[in-house]
Amino acid sequence: MNAAEQIAELRARIDAASRVVIFSGAGISTESGIPDFRSPGGVWTKLAPIPFRDFLASEDARIESWRRRFAMDAMFDGAQPNRGHRAVANLIATGKAAAVITQNIDGLHQAAGVPEELVVELHGTTLHATCLTCGQRYDLAPLRQKFEAEGIAPRCLWCDGLVKTATIAFGQAMPEAAMRRAARETLLADLFIVVGSSLVVYPAAGFPERAKQNGASLVIINNAETPLDDIADLVIHRPIGDSLGGAVGVN
Repeated sequence: MNAAEQIAELRARIDAASRVVIFSGAGISTESGIPDFRSPGGVWTKLAPIPFRDFLASEDARIESWRRRFAMDAMFDGAQPNRGHRAVANLIATGKAAAVITQNIDGLHQAAGVPEELVVELHGTTLHATCLTCGQRYDLAPLRQKFEAEGIAPRCLWCDGLVKTATIAFGQAMPEAAMRRAARETLLADLFIVVGSSLVVYPAAGFPERAKQNGASLVIINNAETPLDDIADLVIHRPIGDSLGGAVGVN
């Protein structure tokens, strides 16, 4: 099928669905200028991530983790939702989509207008920090000011626990509440749309499989092939903004 035919089929599948769930990965945010972390040539191929066990065990590792996070401020602060994010927000706003399950940590779905409670963040968020002991939430700006002044990793003001960005690091347990919510939404969907995920990172990548096994139609929009292309009902290897935006009529 050509692009117009694929967009027309996607539009028809959305129109026919009663409960759509969106599953997003890094590919939707690369269209906003945020680099992919995992892909060849991505951030982690040049700078290995710091494992969670090292963050817990070493002050030097914690300092380096925070240095890297604040070095990324310009990348995240300058990013804006793109046509793909706006298309997802439109599906939520019209009641066609029930939730967004995302592997992304950038908060761009919320910035596009998706209510916080309808975004299931499997890998957390980089937009704030939390105490690993008591769960106290911290804004990043004062943490950065103190870090740059003192050169030490932040500690909790309430319990002196370690403070870490609210992302899920390598070796850190997946968030139980988010995983349960994602599983529930997956099983309720009759149309499951993957946007911008390579579908190689588990357990997150298992949700599209479960949706398909449960009888939902599966659509994958991703520039590169994925391991689930063979079982999908529609595969579009084109930009997400053009494809999903075209299907829902969002510029």
